[in-house]
Amino acid sequence: MESPEIKEIRTAVRQLCNQYGEDYWLELDRSRGYPTEFVKELTRSGFLTVLIPTEYGGAGLGVLEASVVMEEVCRSGAHAGACHAQMYVMGSVLRHGNDAQKQKYLPKIAAGELRLQSFGVTEPTTGTDTTSLKTTARREGDEFVINGQKV
Repeated sequence: MESPEIKEIRTAVRQLCNQYGEDYWLELDRSRGYPTEFVKELTRSGFLTVLIPTEYGGAGLGVLEASVVMEEVCRSGAHAGACHAQMYVMGSVLRHGNDAQKQKYLPKIAAGELRLQSFGVTEPTTGTDTTSLKTTARREGDEFVINGQKV
């Protein structure tokens, strides 16, 4: 049984997604557009800041809550790929960034001033099977030496 907080998140995300119906998504698909307004609304509502700690302007929640947001976006028929990266890629800064980087980037991401979306997982021999990636990074002093290929 879900907690009242999780039910509240589900309901709020569903209501937001209902404002962007099938016609919105079909038009974006036809024009090969990006759902800028949808993503901005998710950000303004705090749903893309779920994993950002409160001291950086985020909601300070966990992976369960983030998963609920993504699940409801998908359930509504919206394209979750447009917001998935914004929610999770910033985790690289959160986990591996120094204090200055966190102070510089996380508040801007939480406020919607900065979009941080990037994935480099495909390789010529593994595709998107991330469990089979061969590229490595090795620290040598202050630098990293990358060995591998990306497509």
